[in-house]
Amino acid sequence: MWWLAHGEAHVPDNDEWLTADERSHVGSIRFTKRRNEYMTRRWTTKQAVSAVLDMDRSSRSLARIEVRHRTSGAPFVLLDQEPAGVDVSMSDRSGWAVCLVGPTGGAGSGTLGIDLEVVEPRSDRFVDDFFTDAERSHVRSLADVDDRHEAANLIWSAKEAGLKVRQVGLRADTRSVEVDLSGDAFRADGWNAMTVTGPDGPMPGWWRRDGVFLLTIALAAPAEPPRLMPTGDDLALALPHHSWVDQPTC
Repeated sequence: MWWLAHGEAHVPDNDEWLTADERSHVGSIRFTKRRNEYMTRRWTTKQAVSAVLDMDRSSRSLARIEVRHRTSGAPFVLLDQEPAGVDVSMSDRSGWAVCLVGPTGGAGSGTLGIDLEVVEPRSDRFVDDFFTDAERSHVRSLADVDDRHEAANLIWSAKEAGLKVRQVGLRADTRSVEVDLSGDAFRADGWNAMTVTGPDGPMPGWWRRDGVFLLTIALAAPAEPPRLMPTGDDLALALPHHSWVDQPTC
């Protein structure tokens, strides 16, 4: 598996790298925030997929790649209108997007789940509403307030990653999955083990912190952490970015 991150600022101003259907969809988006998020996710995913498939990064080549969504919301990738032979998951937050690419799981998608969050204050009400008893106990056992905020955002992110593997997303009760952060920590590559358990059993995963960002990955089966592609941006140096505020509509 591989992962890649890109910032909104590096997305080209032109749309030559999009397919005709993607350009049509972008033209229908009224709100700048949604448009920027869509473009940043697509740019990051196409860059990651093209690297895994050993394609060049020209606009013409990227326009051969199309990201679509199943009825469940899970993304899948076409190359020249045919299955590309890889599974992907993508996420965005505060002007940045990440993509995880791995071998295809077959006819169905959902073998991978990735989520990106910012470490920010989370209220007691948030923890009470969306976390299980064990998760609430873990957050409140931490003495330092910054550690509590990190844990709350980490658990929330891991839930989102796990719900992507289940192909239900946030349509499901977030308490239907439970996050266990007691796995091996302090690997040299920055990844820490975790598990997200749902009605269908455990989903092994990994998490890491880069600067103010938290990245979580849940998987349908155990696997080593993904490797970082060298062509993206460094999340450790990234800052949250909200360019849409000055122009809310397109």
